[in-house]
Order: sequence, then C-alpha cells, then structure tokens
Amino acid sequence: MAWSTSELADLAGTTVNTVRHYHRLGLLEEPERRYNGYKQYGVRHLVRLLRIRRLADLGLPLSEVGEMDAGSGSTAEALRELDTELAARIERLQRTRADIGAILRADAPADSPAGFAPYAAHLSEADQSIVHIYAQLYDEGAMADLRRMIEVDVEAGAVGDELNALPADADEATRQKLAERLAPGIAQNLIDYPWLNDPVGHLAKSAHVTQQTFVEAMTELYNSAQRDVLSRAGILGHQLAQMRLPGTP
Repeated sequence: MAWSTSELADLAGTTVNTVRHYHRLGLLEEPERRYNGYKQYGVRHLVRLLRIRRLADLGLPLSEVGEMDAGSGSTAEALRELDTELAARIERLQRTRADIGAILRADAPADSPAGFAPYAAHLSEADQSIVHIYAQLYDEGAMADLRRMIEVDVEAGAVGDELNALPADADEATRQKLAERLAPGIAQNLIDYPWLNDPVGHLAKSAHVTQQTFVEAMTELYNSAQRDVLSRAGILGHQLAQMRLPGTP
C-alpha cells in the first residue's frame, strides 16, 4: 500500500510540514512518485519517520539524529548527555515550583528575592533590592545564612522598620540611638556567622567587584542618615562581638 504525504503524516501523528522539513534535512528519503506526480510513501518511510519522531520526542536535536541507529555508541552517548541536561532542568524546575509555592503561601510579590518570600512583607524596597544584589555576589551558603539573619530580625521587632523610615536629615541623637539598638543584632550575627568577618570564601564574584557593587548599591538604595547609622552600628557591633567572644579580655 502507498500513502500520500498527508496520509503518512497522519499515521505518524505529525504534520505535512514536518515531513517536508525532514526531507529538507536529509533525514527522510524522498519517495517515488505516481504517474500524476504525487508522492507515494511505503512502510519503510513510515518506519523511518516514526524512528525520527521517537528520537525527537526524547529531546535529541534533529542535527544529531542523522543516520543514528538504535543502540549505537553515538546514540547512547547523545542520550547520556541529554539525560544529564534533563536532570539539571528538572532540578531547576523543582526549585522554581518551590519558589512559586512559597510566594503564593506568603502572598508575596512575584519578584521577591528567591528564598525570601516569607519575609518579603517585612523588607523595604531597598532591602529587597539589596538582597537581589547579594544573591549575585555571594554563594548559596551565605544566602542561606542571610535568610536566617533576616528571620531573626523579623521576629525581633521593628528596629529595621525604624531604619527604613529614617529621614536623611535625622539628627545626631536619633542616629546614635538607632545605631546602638542595631548593634547587638549585628554583634550576634558576627558571632553566629564568623565568615562575615572574612567573607572571601563565600564570594561568587571577585572581592573587587563585590566591594565596588556593594558601595554603589548602598549609596543609591539608602539615604545618608541610613548609611551613617549602619556604619556606626557596624563599628559598635564589632566591638560588642569582640567583648562577647570567649577568651576576649
């Protein structure tokens, strides 16, 4: 029995355009034609088309299908490479689904930093922006620690809210008082996460790029009073941490 192009495509569960595309790529040989010029396909064409479709359905690029025979070394190697790619893709999709689930549960903005959806409502626009930037500068371990730090800050109360609301013209007394309130939390973070004193081992970018990006981000995202308070709190926090460490005189 001979089939037309449309009949062959229908049998194989594909389209006429796909069959023609395979012809152009040299994957499917051209059949003989009837007296009226119409193509007539046979069983071997149908089987070949089904084999091509099978390899394509597995995800093999048509450029690699060529004359592959089932079980050949080249086919097996291509499948192993494809399997590795699929495993990585599945892992990414699973992480994405987990992120989406967290965003929906927390009713957080869709563009919340990955992994921080539960705390998004407690982060200012500047804080969320800095977390996005940190995710490009630090490795996954550092970001996991940052999530724990933010979780503790959220549970501790509204000191962070005071910093976010601090106007650029805040007076000296207000700045110093807020810095002193922030310092104990910073000190505890320095004790709990010693790498904060020397973060080189957790950098995803070079130290120079990290420092430059951090300075630019802080300058643009926080006003002068907020930066001053953070600087003072950082100094006080380091002093407190040193006093709390065992063996410190």
